[in-house]
Amino acid sequence: MDLDDLKRRLQDHFSDGLVTIVGSGLSVAEGIPGMGKLAKHLLAEVPGRIPDGSKALWGSISSDLIADVDLESALLKNRPDDHIESSIVDLTAHLILDAETRVVEELTAGSRVLRFTRLLPQMLKPDTGIPIITTNYDRLLEIAIEKAGLSVNTLFVGHHFGRLDAESAHLTMCKSLTKFKGKQFLKLSAHAVVLKPHGSLDWSMHDADPIRCPLPLSLQRLIITPGLNKFRGGYNRPFDSHRERANREIDRATRFLIVGYGFRDEHLQTHLEPELKKGKPALLLTHSLTSRAGELLSECSRMIALCADTTKDGTRVITRDNSEFFPGISLWDLDGFVKGVFEV
Repeated sequence: MDLDDLKRRLQDHFSDGLVTIVGSGLSVAEGIPGMGKLAKHLLAEVPGRIPDGSKALWGSISSDLIADVDLESALLKNRPDDHIESSIVDLTAHLILDAETRVVEELTAGSRVLRFTRLLPQMLKPDTGIPIITTNYDRLLEIAIEKAGLSVNTLFVGHHFGRLDAESAHLTMCKSLTKFKGKQFLKLSAHAVVLKPHGSLDWSMHDADPIRCPLPLSLQRLIITPGLNKFRGGYNRPFDSHRERANREIDRATRFLIVGYGFRDEHLQTHLEPELKKGKPALLLTHSLTSRAGELLSECSRMIALCADTTKDGTRVITRDNSEFFPGISLWDLDGFVKGVFEV
């Protein structure tokens, strides 16, 4: 396959039924701390925030982190108690919020364009909205979508004290109402539906109900951190609404665009992996393949991965049956992908 053939194949992938899944790799590329930096931050800050009764448990967790065990594995091995989990949530939220603020300041200064903003003009805009599923807590996707001139449906209604109401949220996308042969039809604005099964920095719980508020509140943010407790939390509101909608989108997708996602989340894997193994086309953009991503590539006949090469500048294109190297182009990075595939 030559480069022109590859580009045509990649362009053809952007057709009807595309569902996009975004993992932490995209946020890290934009400047949001990844798991490694988060683990170091927790090691430095958690001990001063927890009571003495929790310190032995934290010692077990921290000894794994010091031994270079990844954060998710350390928290799977040692379930945090409520004190540790609360500290992890608060410290995680503030670390990501600080980085997110710096990125947004660069956007407003005109010194940065988000990668996803560059991609959106190349995507079809179905009336039901572009379905985007992300495990990230930050709001860079929502900002990128609005910077591209589209609206965002988060399943919440309201801007400052939003309530979870998927039906009403859909109706807020209405642009106009027309009549044809005595029937009324809604015309919806071009928009994306952003589903966040692990929560968001602007979600909190107030009076037993989830709210969406961009203002700095004293309430703890609703985010599910790695480890065993995320499986318990994932079945509570509003996580369950977003997870169930995400799974429905995965089930009815005809193809997938997967960006910076390592296939480590059981909430999504239950639905995503069977669809990939059925032969639904999938395009994965990632700097490096995780072990699970590599296994899926060997199992799925219509999955293609664009990755960085470990020894030279360029893009390695990997399928179940083949691996080819294309020098001098960074198609694995979303910015390089848009420039190399569409801006020609």
